[in-house]
Amino acid sequence: MRKPIIAGNWKMNKTLAEAQSFAEAVKGNVPSNDVVDAVIGSPALFLAPLASNLEGTDVKLAAQNCYFENAGAFTGENSPAAIADLGVQYVIIGHSERREYFHETDEDINKKAKAIFANGMTPIFCCGESLETYEAGQTAEWIEGQITNGLVDLTAEQVSSMVIAYEPIWAIGTGKSADANIADEICGVVRSTVEKLYGSDVASKVRIQYGGSVKPENIAEYMAKENVDGALVGGASLEAESFLALLEAVK
Repeated sequence: MRKPIIAGNWKMNKTLAEAQSFAEAVKGNVPSNDVVDAVIGSPALFLAPLASNLEGTDVKLAAQNCYFENAGAFTGENSPAAIADLGVQYVIIGHSERREYFHETDEDINKKAKAIFANGMTPIFCCGESLETYEAGQTAEWIEGQITNGLVDLTAEQVSSMVIAYEPIWAIGTGKSADANIADEICGVVRSTVEKLYGSDVASKVRIQYGGSVKPENIAEYMAKENVDGALVGGASLEAESFLALLEAVK
């Protein structure tokens, strides 16, 4: 049985005071991590103080990105080794905003996945298609390509332990969402692609999230589906009350 995982991606939001206030509001109120993994995806600026604030609680911390080298002349980038040293457990990679605005490629994301694993953290690997690709009926082919290229040379053990988030680009921040049946179908494509590459045992273990306008009012519909193991949530993760409601809905 795969344990549900709900990860909030704050994107470029909050001040440090707001981030700390959120942490204080949620850390004693989340369900046990025996039931669901609760993850906060914080801006890099806040990772160190939040790691200290959340130490010993059932709330896990994710970086929203990292570089694929541990050190060097890479001005403005964030070292995965330094992030891991703070006690961060997850790193979000391959988000459509990183791919679109910062021109990250499947090769870049694959390098980041390897660096994250090498530093003892777990990637939350994002994939997703544009509205044009969806309307052309090419979603399955597109997703299979992103997964295949992004997992190059990862081991079966690594893939078993990672999280893959399906986020249709047309449903991110638009108020639109793929209905639960579509989400289950495409998360199933993700799982079948992993099975082709690594076999049924790995495919049965990898956790697959849906992301795209998920909120407390609709999360139960997604979580009821066979291939949906959690959610990567944007706007609905910004308020403590809403984030806790998401967790309560999947207990």
